[in-house]
Amino acid sequence: MADKPNYGGQAVIEGVMMRGKEWQAIACRKPDGEIVVKTEKPKSITRKFPFLKWPFLRGVVSLIESLIVGMQAITWSANQALGEEEEEQLSIWEMLFSIVLAFGMAILLFVVLPAGVVKLVEDFVRSNLILNLIEGLVKASAFIGYILVISLMKDIRRIFEYHGAEHVTIHTYENGEELTVQNARKYSPLHPRCGTNFLFIVIIISIIFFSFFGRPPFLQRVLYHLALLPIIAGTAYEVLKKAGAEKVNPIIYIVARPGIWLQKLTTRVPSDDEVEVAIASLEAVLEKEKTESNVKSITSIQ
Repeated sequence: MADKPNYGGQAVIEGVMMRGKEWQAIACRKPDGEIVVKTEKPKSITRKFPFLKWPFLRGVVSLIESLIVGMQAITWSANQALGEEEEEQLSIWEMLFSIVLAFGMAILLFVVLPAGVVKLVEDFVRSNLILNLIEGLVKASAFIGYILVISLMKDIRRIFEYHGAEHVTIHTYENGEELTVQNARKYSPLHPRCGTNFLFIVIIISIIFFSFFGRPPFLQRVLYHLALLPIIAGTAYEVLKKAGAEKVNPIIYIVARPGIWLQKLTTRVPSDDEVEVAIASLEAVLEKEKTESNVKSITSIQ
């Protein structure tokens, strides 16, 4: 397990996307029951600028690229799940608008709202640490509230089931077992290397970071949050990678636990059919990377 590269992905519409070192695959179940798989080798800016793979930088790059790839995967899977013969593709402007809109909503919910609450109560709280804990509590409450609201939607609950299917499949692979539905059934739908965990780690780290900034005015507090967001996201990414290691530092373990517990809201126990789709996605990635590795080996011998 320790020498295997990290594989992961995300749930999409009626399917799962899995990502490996170089390749990614999206598996989706069509209305007639057929599982269709799309494999591709996504381009990454880190190939052109290797320094972006450095610790604390790679987390920010990975977050942005994951958003782009994720939206493309969801669009493709939606076409397949609806049985569309002609695939609709997001234009660069549509994608940019979606990212800006998502970031804008996130900033309002997790930056402006908490800072506004702090402004209302700061005259009654003397300790900066307690003030930051209140702000962190508002962020966590907003995040949990958002998840609870969207989980009321039938389509979102279905995606949460595929999220669980993704995790049990990854667990099966990481434990060196054959990728079968029966083997995957033994594992928990919770996984330490999860986007839900990442977001909660961001909240925890932000509490620690902003404890050193005193109690600046409302606007200045918001600007501090925005300016430090890349640093916090980069740090959270490194913590997330450590949390998924075979041997976990006790401090990392404690920081990562709340996010793992929160996955009980963002994952559901998947059906056998859903696990089958997740397995098809991971197998496609593994096959592509195995074939490419063999070709490189033959080429190097020649």
